[in-house]
Amino acid sequence: MTASQRYDTKIHRRVTRTVMVGDVPIGSEHPIAVQSMINEDTLDIDGSVAGIRRLVDAGCEIVRVTTPSIGHAKAMGKIRSALRAQGCMVPLVADVHHNGTRIALEVAKHVDKVRINPGLFVFDKPDPDRQEFSQDEFDAIGDRIKDTFAPLVKVLKEQNKALRIGVNHGSLAERMLFTYGDTPQGMVESAMEFVRICDSLDFHNIVISMKASRAPVMLAAYRLMADTMDREGFNYPLHLGVTEAGDGDYGRIKSTAGIATLLAEGLGDTIRVSLTEAPEKEIPVCFSILQALGIRKTMVEYVACPSCGRTLFNLEEVLHQVRNATCHLTGLDIAVMGCIVNGPGEMADADYGYVGKGPGVIALYRNRDEIRKVPESEGVAALVQLIKDDGRWVEPD
Repeated sequence: MTASQRYDTKIHRRVTRTVMVGDVPIGSEHPIAVQSMINEDTLDIDGSVAGIRRLVDAGCEIVRVTTPSIGHAKAMGKIRSALRAQGCMVPLVADVHHNGTRIALEVAKHVDKVRINPGLFVFDKPDPDRQEFSQDEFDAIGDRIKDTFAPLVKVLKEQNKALRIGVNHGSLAERMLFTYGDTPQGMVESAMEFVRICDSLDFHNIVISMKASRAPVMLAAYRLMADTMDREGFNYPLHLGVTEAGDGDYGRIKSTAGIATLLAEGLGDTIRVSLTEAPEKEIPVCFSILQALGIRKTMVEYVACPSCGRTLFNLEEVLHQVRNATCHLTGLDIAVMGCIVNGPGEMADADYGYVGKGPGVIALYRNRDEIRKVPESEGVAALVQLIKDDGRWVEPD
């Protein structure tokens, strides 16, 4: 990032190649895609289909499903068929972990992308008495990884499907931990080993993730990963997320601290907020993060002051009324301000404004211009009428 970009209000995204996941493009030339993961047992076909449909209805654009066994992998074929029969074309991602070659090869037939975890893809039970890895041992395991991983890469290449190399801070391979420690560097080296194998096989439909449950670790890992790829000439997209963020306000804040920070730096091409809640509750958080940064407009942007002694009406109540009346007008910016001291200036970029003008009197604005004054009791209705007069109103579903 240059000095001029650092102080620019525009986000300059890291330039990446485009990777197609089904019909959803991931990369710097495309909108940042929102994804999540169902929590139903994949063997429960009907339950999984219903869970995926709930996510899609909430706005999810890519859905991941766990496939811990061959049986689960085969079930993905039935899930996909059921979804397509219902007209649901959402791209599907299979999540493969321990010793996953057989599972991955089976499930690749039924999904648009396979996610593998480098720390577990070739999994050996840790030796509690081991003190170090020799270079020969390190390299020998690397050769075994390539031999095991190459068949999946070749299948994905033949089928023109995508791969996510998804590193988790909490599941680094033993030899990476001994060599690099429990560090962002260890995460990056774990991912780069698989990236280099893919490159040697001329496969480039790759997305990378570097998730950790602590935001500072996650931030460092993604930054280092981007720098490492750029230095070596790899321009693969990044999937952002803070894993195991928890629930409630803190889970949302924790996820936002990690994801939004990187997005503001231009890193990230697809995101997932991981909450210990119903998966569909993750989607509004994703869209709110993108909206707050001005990356995607998926809802009305409301500008409202926090209220103070100058406020001339019950601002919290009025904001609630305005939101209820206009929340379906995606793309508009609407301001609700308590008084004229700072209101007109602070809402200057809004499409419409509702401002306390005096006791019992509301001024309505279009952009920076005051349009009319109305009694407070008529304020919300008059705002709606102004939007209608301008031809920007649509009826809610």
